[in-house]
Amino acid sequence: MIRKLLLLLLLSTLFISGCECVSGFGRDMQKAGSWIERNTS
Repeated sequence: MIRKLLLLLLLSTLFISGCECVSGFGRDMQKAGSWIERNTS
């Protein structure tokens, strides 16, 4: 359940930010990952 919620949150964050290229996608993934790490601890 929690994994599905986190995956949904990650995907929605990526779509909202509207990444335009591969490097932008990588930066978005890093931002989402660091946000999740901050909020789970």
